[in-house]
Amino acid sequence: MDTDRTRRALLSAILGGGVAAGSLSPVRGYLERFAPFSGAAWRQATDDLNGTVESPHGPAELRYDDRGVPHVTADDERALYFAAGYAAAADRLFQMDLQRRVMRGEVSAVVGEAAVDSDEFNTKMDFAGAAEATWDLVRDTDTGPVVEAYADGVNAYVENEPLPMEFGLLSYEPDDWSPADSMLMEKQISWTLTGSFRTLRVATAASELGAEAAETLYPARLDHDVPILRDSAERFGGPPPGGFYDGQTDDAASPRGAVGPDLVDWLGQFESPPGIGSNSWVVSSEYTESGAPIVANDPHLSLMAPPVWHEMHLRGDGVDVRGVTFPGVPFVVIGENEAGAWGFTNVGADVVDFYEYETDGETYRYRGEEREFETEPREIEVADGENREVTVKKSVHGPVIEREGHRVGVAWTGHTATRTTLAIHEYSHSEGVDDVREATRQFDLPTQNLVYADRDGRTLYQVTGKLPIRRTDGEVVRGDRIFDGSAGEGEWAGFEPFGESSWDGFVPFEEKPAAVDPDYVATANQRVVDDPEHYLGVEYASPYRGRRIYDRLDRRAASDSPVTTDFMADLQRDARDGRAADLLPELARAASERDGLSDAVTALLSWDYRMTPDSRAALLFSRWFDRFRERAVGPVLDAADLGEEYYPRDWVVASLPDENPWFGDEGRTAAMADALAAVVRNTDSDATYGDVNHTGAVTHPFDREFLNYPEYATAGSRQTVNNFRAESAVGSSWRMICPMDGDSRCILPGGNSGDPLSDHYDDQLQAWAKGEYRRMTLSVDGDLAVTFEEGDG
Repeated sequence: MDTDRTRRALLSAILGGGVAAGSLSPVRGYLERFAPFSGAAWRQATDDLNGTVESPHGPAELRYDDRGVPHVTADDERALYFAAGYAAAADRLFQMDLQRRVMRGEVSAVVGEAAVDSDEFNTKMDFAGAAEATWDLVRDTDTGPVVEAYADGVNAYVENEPLPMEFGLLSYEPDDWSPADSMLMEKQISWTLTGSFRTLRVATAASELGAEAAETLYPARLDHDVPILRDSAERFGGPPPGGFYDGQTDDAASPRGAVGPDLVDWLGQFESPPGIGSNSWVVSSEYTESGAPIVANDPHLSLMAPPVWHEMHLRGDGVDVRGVTFPGVPFVVIGENEAGAWGFTNVGADVVDFYEYETDGETYRYRGEEREFETEPREIEVADGENREVTVKKSVHGPVIEREGHRVGVAWTGHTATRTTLAIHEYSHSEGVDDVREATRQFDLPTQNLVYADRDGRTLYQVTGKLPIRRTDGEVVRGDRIFDGSAGEGEWAGFEPFGESSWDGFVPFEEKPAAVDPDYVATANQRVVDDPEHYLGVEYASPYRGRRIYDRLDRRAASDSPVTTDFMADLQRDARDGRAADLLPELARAASERDGLSDAVTALLSWDYRMTPDSRAALLFSRWFDRFRERAVGPVLDAADLGEEYYPRDWVVASLPDENPWFGDEGRTAAMADALAAVVRNTDSDATYGDVNHTGAVTHPFDREFLNYPEYATAGSRQTVNNFRAESAVGSSWRMICPMDGDSRCILPGGNSGDPLSDHYDDQLQAWAKGEYRRMTLSVDGDLAVTFEEGDG
């Protein structure tokens, strides 16, 4: 067997399965063809570190606590982040390098042909060019030297320690880590959270199904009453002055036409994984038992081994901060310091636009002139195959992606120099609400719901990120359409792709949705506000999670029982599925007269709507809803050759009208009963929800048994607050509760180490599956692992 070729084929198949979207999704079962680990790979598998390392930035100490969390201390901030980079590489170097290769379009160089599509997309989108532009901006700020020190620390680890076993398996060594690579990790997570081709899919669906059907399946506004900010007048200091509110319809909001189904389907491989979302809420001192605010956050991202987040604690030179960051990002992204705590969820704002052009292929027409596309030939290196030549093509709006004879221009706010790194760095040094809000002015990307509380008792909700204002012929228009790029439609004033933008034509910070010192605010990716001053977007989550959180907070606030940390934990664990509460009465009526369904109906009617592992009703309902969705929209989409990626949101499925084309001649009631009958026929009588809802979905990129996580049954569904989606391996990637008067709590879905031989590879997984927590404090814990001494590095 050609071992090198087999190793490359291994990861090629993995990457072809979805890594381009920013996750490390596995392809199950592929490793049956993979050769046994070599002795060299085993020699590289160790979690022992050199006890003493020279640092060009000054002395520091690295300790690991009993959960494998690095605690770094130093007097100088550059020395602090040099040691933090060393620790990040020690725990997650292969993960960092693989994600970097994905975003640079350099995966085929180590794994071969199957990653070429991924590399082509990422090369043509030129995320690396945007990262370089961002580093050019950050370099000359106070944050620049700290980022450089972090990169130095990563490289020092590579020089001083054995490489992780994955490098031995794939027979390559990582390139030096650069400050621009850390900026690239910012682009990677930002694309994961905001990179959407929904506008193109809706345009394609409208072309194939008709505008009326597309409006039914993909409404701009979901009909519910639980926005994040429930009192617009209070939040904005007065009634909104008018503008392009979510759900407003006008001629500009209708799509011009499809770019081409083949291109849209190809692009769809490289957008946010389905189900990405999060929960967060902040409760003011007025409603808490202690009289101090509490912050809760559980971001829902791809679940993998090792986790997407890396926990760390950094102390020194005015910094004492603990929480999680993305491997390769120097600063704590979600966490707390001595002054307060902060968390994020995704807004779902529309920050990607698409443009068609009048073109002969070499030039394009723009505002009455012929212009040449900016082009640059690049070579994609392909291991064990022929290298590929691709052309990076750009217009005034950004990258131009071509496929199957179709092309589309893409404008994304991340394609310019962004300052989010500066904002996150300043959060670590912040001393309260005012500091955090001021730092957030620089939080350019991604668009997030920030919740914050400080130890002085103040609270904050703030939408972050740059929000484009589109104009056509001087008139403000919405962004959910394909624009005529040749006519200059829908452009963003002050936006400079791959340069430094002035942001003149974007929503001013003071006009972004915010609430200073609110009583309590809950975010679950639902729409931000009913009547926004400016168009935000249309890609919001179904409101089930948001509705449940607000229901429980409202009841608690109206009761004699104050909010406690235990209550917040119980709310994060909440597994009640609002779809079941809404639909079961109708389903029971539909199925009650069908032969063979009485036992199922009885089980469902006696159920408490909670998606718990020991529940048979939860299993029946989860399978029924997916079958009902398929029964409702599958035939229509199949007839138009549109795949599952065109399925609408659950809220839309639950409220589809009882008429053709959705349910055929028999109608909605018959479709409900048919779906339940099909599920009962195909479900073992003694099966429960835990048989399918377990951590077996969370795997290592190599998907080898001893690398994968154990299987623990867990609660939750895609529409519960305790969010878990076994079908797509998405869920609560970090749970954190931070009271402003006591110890915080947290848990990772796995472990903090990426080394499968480490005791901390999966030591938190079972507790996570049970909904348990561990303490998170700002004390420095653990045995000394590395002493960094003044030297040349």
